[in-house]
Amino acid sequence: MSRIGKKPVVIPNGVEVKIEGNMLTVKGPKGILSRNFHSDINLKVENNQVIVERPSDNRNHRALHGTTRSLIAGMVEGVSNGFTKTLELVGVGYRAQKKGNKLLLNVGYSHPVEVTPLEGIEIDVPSQTQIVVKGIDKQRVGEMAANIRSIREPEPYKGKGIKYSNEVIRRKEGKTGK
Repeated sequence: MSRIGKKPVVIPNGVEVKIEGNMLTVKGPKGILSRNFHSDINLKVENNQVIVERPSDNRNHRALHGTTRSLIAGMVEGVSNGFTKTLELVGVGYRAQKKGNKLLLNVGYSHPVEVTPLEGIEIDVPSQTQIVVKGIDKQRVGEMAANIRSIREPEPYKGKGIKYSNEVIRRKEGKTGK
């Protein structure tokens, strides 16, 4: 039995969960998320908890069991608290600014790079070297943060680039002359 899959997802106050067939809708103070799950996995709501059950110990069912439970937990967490990812700009002259709902990055190219956020994603710029990506969908927040990071990935020699705030860049030694 999957250790993650058999743990019920506790529904906090102010969050409403509706199951229609294999479609799960989670409604909370931050918004609404819906997702279609595999038809073999059974979902139930009892005692303010979502319970995920699998029909057999088939390899596919075992894989879907824990994944489904984790996705549901992420949906409940997203509509109640939301998700954030923080990025930092490292480098001389590297800076970010917000222009309307778009993000403008000066990261060493001959032109500023403009980034348009995905639907349901909000980008904040608390300082010129920090970017905060917020939203209720964990996957979209991570995707948007990864897209911003890919504009100028951190390099190992000087550590310049856009990095996650908790990311550690492994530094390399440069070439030495004889």
